[in-house]
Amino acid sequence: MERPIKPLASWKGQDRYFGEVNSTLTAIFLSGGCSWNRCRMCGYKNDRNNCGRDELIAHMKAQVSWLGENFKPEEYQLGKIFTSGSVFDPNEVPVEVLDTFGEFFRGKPLVAESRCEYVTEDALSRLLKTLDAGQPHPLTVAIGLETTNDEIREKSIDKGNNFADFIKAADTAHDAGVSVKAYLLMKPLFLTEKEAMDDMASSIKDVAPYADMISMNLCTVQGRTELEKYWQRGSFRPPYLWSAVKVLLDADVFVSCDPVGGGFKRGPHNGEKQHDGCLDKEIVAAINEYSLSADKKILEEVWNAGFDCRDEWEFVLENETSWNMPLTR
Repeated sequence: MERPIKPLASWKGQDRYFGEVNSTLTAIFLSGGCSWNRCRMCGYKNDRNNCGRDELIAHMKAQVSWLGENFKPEEYQLGKIFTSGSVFDPNEVPVEVLDTFGEFFRGKPLVAESRCEYVTEDALSRLLKTLDAGQPHPLTVAIGLETTNDEIREKSIDKGNNFADFIKAADTAHDAGVSVKAYLLMKPLFLTEKEAMDDMASSIKDVAPYADMISMNLCTVQGRTELEKYWQRGSFRPPYLWSAVKVLLDADVFVSCDPVGGGFKRGPHNGEKQHDGCLDKEIVAAINEYSLSADKKILEEVWNAGFDCRDEWEFVLENETSWNMPLTR
């Protein structure tokens, strides 16, 4: 019997979307692969379907069909779609597949991830026309800006675009009636803990005028990445969960956060000795709850509860210094 063609991953959850908590269906599709394929921390670039265009179209449409067979429309209110790179890259996702996405999620708001350069009027309008344009926010394009600091984005991430590119893409999206979500990355390579916190704080302030939503991603160590090689030799540590709580508390605008891998060595975590009361599980739960409710009291409670177990984090902030290693090749 032939195996069904299904997405790389799919799950139901909840997300805060324009002030309301929605049940969501998230799907990560196997596509033609990211065209940029160079970000130092990204393991998704390893997922690609090396086949001809017609076969790629058929394979991606089959993944959407699998979703329809396994998730009923009444089970979710909001769709979120991702690929190895960009939903709107025509080489990665043929435009015919955009029609399939739109038809599948018709009548529901949709969040689709893309790099800046693929956010074009033609691509957005193509997907919009098959969605229900009568909704207040039918389509949101999620862009991995990572940081508003162009030097950090180039040297620590190798993203291949700049903040001006993001602003241009945001303007294009808004002109087309499409909302914008900015993904920011906490602690890419080569930054100290304090530098990472300062960069995140300034990035939130800088991007707020251009993004309808902001999400802070805490850097994790994904397999088969350049970042993993640094981590394996002790040259990189994921961010402390305390850093995330402090940034969220200090932000003047609402910033969501999903602490993937929280409490594990490859993900954001506090002290290594969990029995010392580092509250990793409690912090992860608090951040997730805050991301739905936007109630900072939830974060304040866990912050105050951890008064006696922040010594290591505070020591790192005060004493960790930059390597002064060359960031050019």
